[in-house]
Amino acid sequence: MNDAGNTRKPVTTSRLRAMKSRGEPIAVLTAYDYPSAQLAEAGGADVLLVGDSLGNVVQGRETTLSVTLDHIVYHAEMVSRAVTVPFVVADLPFATYHGSVDRSIANISRVMREGGAKGVKLEGGEEILPAVKAAVSAGIPVMGHLGLTPQSVHAIGGYKVQGKESASAKRLLDDALRLEEAGAFAVVLELVTDELAAMVTEKLSIPTIGIGAGPRCDGQVLVFHDILQYELQPRAKKFVKPYANVGSVIRDAVQAYVQDVKDRAFPEEKHAFHMEESVAQQLYGSKE
Repeated sequence: MNDAGNTRKPVTTSRLRAMKSRGEPIAVLTAYDYPSAQLAEAGGADVLLVGDSLGNVVQGRETTLSVTLDHIVYHAEMVSRAVTVPFVVADLPFATYHGSVDRSIANISRVMREGGAKGVKLEGGEEILPAVKAAVSAGIPVMGHLGLTPQSVHAIGGYKVQGKESASAKRLLDDALRLEEAGAFAVVLELVTDELAAMVTEKLSIPTIGIGAGPRCDGQVLVFHDILQYELQPRAKKFVKPYANVGSVIRDAVQAYVQDVKDRAFPEEKHAFHMEESVAQQLYGSKE
């Protein structure tokens, strides 16, 4: 049971670590705009992720690679302005935190300053440690992301479960430990075997947030549109549990509205506004 109906204190990175210590699961949900963020906060979410998954569920793209820094800043600003309690984390888009550390920090700073996010999420392991360390040194909370990293979907050969072989499992565990050592406050584990996710969770002192990584992570994250089935033809995903079918409700409501308009059943008299008769006479003259 959450405390959404009570006065809740803002979630912080130290509070998230404390939640891990006492075994309290962390509820994370993506959000992309003002109303979805408000609803997620009212529902009791601890963390809101302005994910580059907006490329899929908002922009209708096949991958997240088309999402730009401007897109993330735009959506993060709406989400951040909508809430006071959840810790708002924003994804850094594809190719915005590799190469020059100065450029990476400049991009991260935009998301924090213009987007209002409290932290950022970076995908990858050893290869992104310079950016993670620089961001942490600058006082920026960083969430890591290992396993299936959607920005590298072409390099890893598609949307496949990660950590099935001993070599890849060891590499992921090592990367998780490196991210913790670099100062990350949490790590997302996406499409990782349950056994490996449990091992990483046990080894780290920072929270693990699973998505398709089994029940033994410190928290879970799902996409707003997935749990609500907020699309015309939702695709079943093994790691998703739908909690509503908003798409069909919206479709039916639109159909009812269109039919009312066609039948002239809307608007009715109660939806109309009227002027004083004397004003009407001045405009159009007497009815006599």
